[in-house]
Amino acid sequence: MIRKFLIERRSWIILFLCLQLLSLSMAYLDPDIPLGPLLYVTFISTIIFVIFLAIRYSRETRFYRSLEEWDPHLDLTELSPGSSPFEQIVQTHLYDQTERLRQEAALNRSMLEAEKDELLSWIHDVKTPLTAMQLMIERLDDHAAQEQLTYEWLRIHLLLDRQLHQKRIPFMENDLFIEQVELKSLLSQEIRTLRPWCMRRGIGFDVDLEIREVLCDAKWLAFIVRQLLTNAVKYSENADIVITSYLHSERPVLEVRDNGRGIDPKDLPRIFDKGFTSTLVHNDPKATGMGLYLARRAAQPLHIRIKASSQPGEGTSMKLIFPTKNEFVQIRGM
Repeated sequence: MIRKFLIERRSWIILFLCLQLLSLSMAYLDPDIPLGPLLYVTFISTIIFVIFLAIRYSRETRFYRSLEEWDPHLDLTELSPGSSPFEQIVQTHLYDQTERLRQEAALNRSMLEAEKDELLSWIHDVKTPLTAMQLMIERLDDHAAQEQLTYEWLRIHLLLDRQLHQKRIPFMENDLFIEQVELKSLLSQEIRTLRPWCMRRGIGFDVDLEIREVLCDAKWLAFIVRQLLTNAVKYSENADIVITSYLHSERPVLEVRDNGRGIDPKDLPRIFDKGFTSTLVHNDPKATGMGLYLARRAAQPLHIRIKASSQPGEGTSMKLIFPTKNEFVQIRGM
Protein backbone atom coordinates (compact mmCIF):
# COMPACT_ATOMS: atom_id res chain seq x y z
CA MET A 1 0.00 0.00 0.00
CA ILE A 2 2.93 2.39 0.70
CA ARG A 3 4.29 1.86 -2.81
CA LYS A 4 0.87 2.51 -4.32
CA PHE A 5 0.48 5.68 -2.24
CA LEU A 6 3.88 7.01 -3.34
CA ILE A 7 3.02 6.27 -6.98
CA GLU A 8 -0.33 8.03 -6.54
CA ARG A 9 1.35 11.09 -5.01
CA ARG A 10 4.45 11.12 -7.21
CA SER A 11 3.43 14.45 -8.77
CA TRP A 12 3.52 16.10 -5.30
CA ILE A 13 6.89 14.54 -4.52
CA ILE A 14 8.38 15.54 -7.88
CA LEU A 15 7.06 19.10 -7.46
CA PHE A 16 8.58 19.38 -3.98
CA LEU A 17 11.95 18.02 -5.15
CA CYS A 18 11.98 20.39 -8.15
CA LEU A 19 11.28 23.38 -5.89
CA GLN A 20 14.10 22.42 -3.54
CA LEU A 21 16.53 21.93 -6.43
CA LEU A 22 15.45 25.23 -7.90
CA SER A 23 16.18 27.02 -4.61
CA LEU A 24 19.59 25.38 -4.26
CA SER A 25 20.42 26.11 -7.90
CA MET A 26 19.61 29.81 -7.43
CA ALA A 27 21.79 29.96 -4.34
CA TYR A 28 24.60 28.22 -6.19
CA LEU A 29 24.43 30.55 -9.18
CA ASP A 30 23.80 33.81 -7.27
CA PRO A 31 26.64 34.63 -4.82
CA ASP A 32 24.39 37.15 -3.01
CA ILE A 33 22.18 34.32 -1.74
CA PRO A 34 23.83 32.46 1.16
CA LEU A 35 23.95 28.71 0.47
CA GLY A 36 24.35 27.51 4.10
CA PRO A 37 21.09 28.89 5.52
CA LEU A 38 19.28 27.75 2.39
CA LEU A 39 20.59 24.20 2.87
CA TYR A 40 19.30 24.32 6.46
CA VAL A 41 15.87 25.50 5.29
CA THR A 42 15.81 22.75 2.63
CA PHE A 43 16.66 20.12 5.24
CA ILE A 44 13.93 21.30 7.64
CA SER A 45 11.32 21.55 4.87
CA THR A 46 12.20 18.02 3.69
CA ILE A 47 11.64 16.63 7.19
CA ILE A 48 8.31 18.47 7.42
CA PHE A 49 7.33 17.16 3.99
CA VAL A 50 8.15 13.56 5.00
CA ILE A 51 6.06 13.94 8.17
CA PHE A 52 3.26 15.42 6.05
CA LEU A 53 3.42 12.41 3.70
CA ALA A 54 3.24 9.99 6.64
CA ILE A 55 0.18 11.72 8.07
CA ARG A 56 -1.54 11.87 4.70
CA TYR A 57 -0.72 8.20 4.10
CA SER A 58 -2.40 7.22 7.36
CA ARG A 59 -5.53 9.25 6.60
CA GLU A 60 -5.91 8.71 2.87
CA THR A 61 -5.27 4.98 2.75
CA ARG A 62 -7.65 3.98 5.55
CA PHE A 63 -10.66 3.86 3.22
CA TYR A 64 -8.80 2.26 0.30
CA ARG A 65 -7.11 -0.28 2.56
CA SER A 66 -10.51 -1.46 3.79
CA LEU A 67 -11.69 -1.52 0.17
CA GLU A 68 -8.70 -3.65 -0.83
CA GLU A 69 -9.31 -6.10 2.03
CA TRP A 70 -13.06 -6.18 1.46
CA ASP A 71 -14.46 -9.53 0.42
CA PRO A 72 -16.51 -8.80 -2.72
CA HIS A 73 -20.07 -9.42 -1.60
CA LEU A 74 -23.15 -7.33 -1.00
CA ASP A 75 -22.27 -6.35 2.59
CA LEU A 76 -20.55 -2.97 2.87
CA THR A 77 -20.49 -2.75 6.67
CA GLU A 78 -16.81 -3.77 6.70
CA LEU A 79 -15.76 -0.72 4.66
CA SER A 80 -14.36 2.31 6.47
CA PRO A 81 -16.40 5.48 5.89
CA GLY A 82 -14.95 7.87 3.33
CA SER A 83 -13.46 11.06 4.83
CA SER A 84 -12.47 13.08 1.77
CA PRO A 85 -14.94 14.30 -0.88
CA PHE A 86 -13.49 11.91 -3.48
CA GLU A 87 -13.74 8.95 -1.08
CA GLN A 88 -17.34 9.88 -0.34
CA ILE A 89 -18.10 9.90 -4.08
CA VAL A 90 -16.65 6.39 -4.38
CA GLN A 91 -18.54 5.25 -1.30
CA THR A 92 -21.85 6.68 -2.55
CA HIS A 93 -21.51 4.94 -5.90
CA LEU A 94 -20.53 1.67 -4.21
CA TYR A 95 -23.59 1.80 -1.97
CA ASP A 96 -25.90 2.65 -4.87
CA GLN A 97 -24.46 -0.12 -7.05
CA THR A 98 -24.58 -2.62 -4.20
CA GLU A 99 -28.19 -1.81 -3.42
CA ARG A 100 -29.13 -2.26 -7.07
CA LEU A 101 -27.29 -5.59 -7.24
CA ARG A 102 -28.96 -6.69 -3.99
CA GLN A 103 -32.39 -5.93 -5.42
CA GLU A 104 -31.57 -7.74 -8.67
CA ALA A 105 -30.24 -10.75 -6.73
CA ALA A 106 -33.42 -10.86 -4.62
CA LEU A 107 -35.56 -10.63 -7.77
CA ASN A 108 -33.57 -13.38 -9.52
CA ARG A 109 -33.76 -15.56 -6.42
CA SER A 110 -37.50 -15.05 -6.25
CA MET A 111 -37.90 -15.89 -9.95
CA LEU A 112 -35.75 -19.03 -9.57
CA GLU A 113 -37.79 -20.12 -6.57
CA ALA A 114 -41.01 -19.57 -8.50
CA GLU A 115 -39.63 -21.49 -11.47
CA LYS A 116 -38.49 -24.34 -9.21
CA ASP A 117 -41.90 -24.50 -7.52
CA GLU A 118 -43.68 -24.50 -10.87
CA LEU A 119 -41.44 -27.31 -12.17
CA LEU A 120 -41.92 -29.38 -9.03
CA SER A 121 -45.66 -28.84 -9.24
CA TRP A 122 -45.61 -29.87 -12.90
CA ILE A 123 -43.65 -33.03 -12.11
CA HIS A 124 -46.15 -33.97 -9.40
CA ASP A 125 -49.05 -33.28 -11.78
CA VAL A 126 -47.47 -35.45 -14.48
CA LYS A 127 -47.16 -38.36 -12.05
CA THR A 128 -50.93 -38.74 -11.92
CA PRO A 129 -51.46 -39.51 -15.63
CA LEU A 130 -48.23 -41.54 -15.55
CA THR A 131 -49.69 -43.77 -12.83
CA ALA A 132 -52.92 -44.10 -14.79
CA MET A 133 -50.87 -45.01 -17.87
CA GLN A 134 -49.12 -47.76 -15.93
CA LEU A 135 -52.46 -49.28 -14.91
CA MET A 136 -53.66 -49.16 -18.51
CA ILE A 137 -50.46 -50.84 -19.72
CA GLU A 138 -50.90 -53.64 -17.18
CA ARG A 139 -54.36 -54.41 -18.63
CA LEU A 140 -53.07 -54.91 -22.17
CA ASP A 141 -53.43 -58.41 -23.62
CA ASP A 142 -50.66 -57.95 -26.18
CA HIS A 143 -47.55 -59.01 -24.26
CA ALA A 144 -45.07 -57.54 -26.76
CA ALA A 145 -46.82 -54.17 -26.79
CA GLN A 146 -47.10 -54.26 -23.00
CA GLU A 147 -43.38 -54.90 -22.63
CA GLN A 148 -42.46 -52.09 -25.02
CA LEU A 149 -44.82 -49.57 -23.42
CA THR A 150 -43.68 -50.55 -19.92
CA TYR A 151 -40.07 -49.94 -20.95
CA GLU A 152 -40.90 -46.48 -22.34
CA TRP A 153 -43.00 -45.72 -19.27
CA LEU A 154 -40.05 -46.60 -17.06
CA ARG A 155 -37.77 -44.26 -19.00
CA ILE A 156 -40.20 -41.38 -18.50
CA HIS A 157 -40.58 -42.26 -14.83
CA LEU A 158 -36.82 -42.27 -14.23
CA LEU A 159 -36.33 -38.99 -16.10
CA LEU A 160 -39.04 -37.27 -14.03
CA ASP A 161 -37.64 -38.73 -10.82
CA ARG A 162 -34.13 -37.48 -11.67
CA GLN A 163 -35.44 -34.02 -12.51
CA LEU A 164 -37.42 -33.89 -9.26
CA HIS A 165 -34.41 -34.79 -7.12
CA GLN A 166 -32.10 -32.49 -9.11
CA LYS A 167 -34.27 -29.53 -8.11
CA ARG A 168 -34.39 -30.66 -4.49
CA ILE A 169 -30.67 -31.34 -4.01
CA PRO A 170 -29.67 -27.70 -3.21
CA PHE A 171 -32.11 -27.80 -0.29
CA MET A 172 -31.79 -31.43 0.73
CA GLU A 173 -30.29 -30.55 4.14
CA ASN A 174 -33.78 -29.33 5.09
CA ASP A 175 -35.27 -32.70 4.13
CA LEU A 176 -32.94 -35.16 5.85
CA PHE A 177 -34.20 -37.77 8.30
CA ILE A 178 -31.39 -40.00 9.53
CA GLU A 179 -32.51 -43.48 10.54
CA GLN A 180 -31.56 -47.13 10.30
CA VAL A 181 -32.29 -48.07 6.68
CA GLU A 182 -32.82 -51.72 5.78
CA LEU A 183 -30.81 -52.35 2.63
CA LYS A 184 -32.70 -55.45 1.52
CA SER A 185 -36.10 -53.75 1.27
CA LEU A 186 -34.59 -50.65 -0.33
CA LEU A 187 -32.75 -52.68 -2.97
CA SER A 188 -35.78 -54.88 -3.61
CA GLN A 189 -37.92 -51.84 -4.33
CA GLU A 190 -35.36 -50.35 -6.73
CA ILE A 191 -34.77 -53.65 -8.52
CA ARG A 192 -38.54 -54.19 -8.82
CA THR A 193 -38.87 -50.77 -10.47
CA LEU A 194 -36.15 -51.61 -12.99
CA ARG A 195 -37.49 -55.13 -13.71
CA PRO A 196 -39.00 -54.35 -17.17
CA TRP A 197 -35.72 -52.82 -18.29
CA CYS A 198 -33.67 -55.69 -16.85
CA MET A 199 -35.85 -58.33 -18.48
CA ARG A 200 -35.47 -56.56 -21.81
CA ARG A 201 -31.66 -56.66 -21.53
CA GLY A 202 -31.40 -60.12 -19.96
CA ILE A 203 -29.96 -58.82 -16.69
CA GLY A 204 -30.28 -60.45 -13.28
CA PHE A 205 -29.17 -59.49 -9.80
CA ASP A 206 -26.99 -61.35 -7.32
CA VAL A 207 -27.51 -59.77 -3.89
CA ASP A 208 -25.35 -60.72 -0.89
CA LEU A 209 -25.77 -58.43 2.10
CA GLU A 210 -23.44 -58.93 5.04
CA ILE A 211 -24.40 -55.52 6.42
CA ARG A 212 -28.19 -55.37 6.45
CA GLU A 213 -28.74 -51.87 7.86
CA VAL A 214 -27.02 -48.53 7.49
CA LEU A 215 -27.59 -45.20 9.19
CA CYS A 216 -28.76 -42.83 6.47
CA ASP A 217 -31.71 -41.00 4.93
CA ALA A 218 -33.85 -43.63 3.20
CA LYS A 219 -35.26 -41.42 0.44
CA TRP A 220 -31.95 -39.92 -0.66
CA LEU A 221 -30.10 -43.22 -0.32
CA ALA A 222 -32.71 -44.77 -2.62
CA PHE A 223 -32.07 -42.01 -5.15
CA ILE A 224 -28.29 -42.58 -5.04
CA VAL A 225 -28.68 -46.36 -5.39
CA ARG A 226 -31.15 -45.80 -8.25
CA GLN A 227 -28.53 -43.84 -10.19
CA LEU A 228 -25.92 -46.54 -9.68
CA LEU A 229 -28.31 -49.32 -10.69
CA THR A 230 -29.59 -47.52 -13.79
CA ASN A 231 -26.00 -46.92 -14.88
CA ALA A 232 -25.15 -50.57 -14.32
CA VAL A 233 -28.21 -51.75 -16.27
CA LYS A 234 -27.67 -49.20 -19.04
CA TYR A 235 -24.16 -50.45 -19.86
CA SER A 236 -24.68 -54.18 -19.26
CA GLU A 237 -26.40 -56.92 -21.22
CA ASN A 238 -27.04 -60.64 -20.59
CA ALA A 239 -25.13 -60.57 -17.33
CA ASP A 240 -25.72 -60.38 -13.60
CA ILE A 241 -25.23 -57.27 -11.50
CA VAL A 242 -23.65 -58.16 -8.18
CA ILE A 243 -24.68 -56.16 -5.11
CA THR A 244 -22.82 -56.76 -1.86
CA SER A 245 -22.50 -55.04 1.49
CA TYR A 246 -19.73 -55.50 4.00
CA LEU A 247 -17.66 -53.78 6.66
CA HIS A 248 -14.34 -52.22 5.66
CA SER A 249 -12.19 -50.24 8.13
CA GLU A 250 -15.21 -50.05 10.46
CA ARG A 251 -17.28 -48.40 7.72
CA PRO A 252 -20.28 -50.02 6.00
CA VAL A 253 -19.78 -50.41 2.25
CA LEU A 254 -22.43 -51.08 -0.39
CA GLU A 255 -20.94 -52.21 -3.70
CA VAL A 256 -22.68 -52.42 -7.09
CA ARG A 257 -20.59 -54.34 -9.64
CA ASP A 258 -21.56 -54.94 -13.25
CA ASN A 259 -19.94 -56.78 -16.15
CA GLY A 260 -20.55 -54.11 -18.77
CA ARG A 261 -18.25 -52.28 -21.11
CA GLY A 262 -16.30 -50.60 -18.31
CA ILE A 263 -14.72 -47.16 -18.13
CA ASP A 264 -11.44 -46.02 -19.63
CA PRO A 265 -8.86 -45.32 -16.84
CA LYS A 266 -8.31 -41.75 -18.04
CA ASP A 267 -12.07 -41.10 -17.70
CA LEU A 268 -12.40 -42.34 -14.11
CA PRO A 269 -11.45 -39.02 -12.42
CA ARG A 270 -14.10 -37.21 -14.51
CA ILE A 271 -17.12 -39.52 -14.35
CA PHE A 272 -18.68 -37.47 -11.51
CA ASP A 273 -18.34 -34.18 -13.41
CA LYS A 274 -21.55 -32.60 -14.62
CA GLY A 275 -22.29 -33.49 -18.22
CA PHE A 276 -19.27 -35.75 -18.71
CA THR A 277 -20.07 -38.91 -20.68
CA SER A 278 -17.04 -40.66 -22.16
CA THR A 279 -14.02 -40.06 -24.32
CA LEU A 280 -14.05 -43.68 -25.46
CA VAL A 281 -17.65 -43.60 -26.80
CA HIS A 282 -18.23 -39.88 -27.13
CA ASN A 283 -21.43 -40.05 -29.19
CA ASP A 284 -23.29 -42.53 -26.98
CA PRO A 285 -26.99 -41.47 -27.05
CA LYS A 286 -27.67 -43.34 -23.81
CA ALA A 287 -25.26 -41.22 -21.78
CA THR A 288 -26.41 -37.96 -20.19
CA GLY A 289 -23.54 -37.26 -17.80
CA MET A 290 -26.00 -36.45 -15.00
CA GLY A 291 -26.63 -39.66 -13.06
CA LEU A 292 -23.30 -39.99 -11.26
CA TYR A 293 -22.99 -36.22 -10.89
CA LEU A 294 -26.33 -36.05 -9.05
CA ALA A 295 -25.48 -39.16 -7.03
CA ARG A 296 -22.29 -37.56 -5.73
CA ARG A 297 -24.06 -34.26 -4.97
CA ALA A 298 -26.72 -36.11 -2.99
CA ALA A 299 -24.07 -38.19 -1.21
CA GLN A 300 -22.04 -35.23 0.06
CA PRO A 301 -24.51 -33.95 2.72
CA LEU A 302 -24.92 -37.57 3.86
CA HIS A 303 -21.13 -37.92 4.27
CA ILE A 304 -21.15 -40.86 1.85
CA ARG A 305 -18.09 -41.34 -0.35
CA ILE A 306 -18.56 -42.86 -3.78
CA LYS A 307 -15.57 -44.77 -5.09
CA ALA A 308 -15.39 -46.08 -8.66
CA SER A 309 -13.06 -48.67 -10.16
CA SER A 310 -13.25 -50.12 -13.66
CA GLN A 311 -11.43 -51.73 -16.54
CA PRO A 312 -12.58 -51.47 -20.17
CA GLY A 313 -14.42 -54.62 -21.18
CA GLU A 314 -14.43 -56.03 -17.65
CA GLY A 315 -17.15 -53.99 -15.95
CA THR A 316 -17.39 -51.33 -13.28
CA SER A 317 -17.55 -51.35 -9.50
CA MET A 318 -19.24 -48.49 -7.63
CA LYS A 319 -18.85 -48.41 -3.85
CA LEU A 320 -20.89 -46.37 -1.39
CA ILE A 321 -18.72 -45.91 1.71
CA PHE A 322 -20.93 -44.84 4.60
CA PRO A 323 -19.72 -42.79 7.56
CA THR A 324 -19.47 -44.11 11.08
CA LYS A 325 -22.24 -43.39 13.55
CA ASN A 326 -20.20 -40.67 15.26
CA GLU A 327 -19.97 -38.72 12.01
CA PHE A 328 -23.76 -38.44 11.88
CA VAL A 329 -23.95 -36.35 15.05
CA GLN A 330 -23.66 -33.11 13.09
CA ILE A 331 -26.26 -34.29 10.55
CA ARG A 332 -28.75 -35.15 13.30
CA GLY A 333 -28.29 -31.61 14.60
CA MET A 334 -29.55 -30.07 11.35
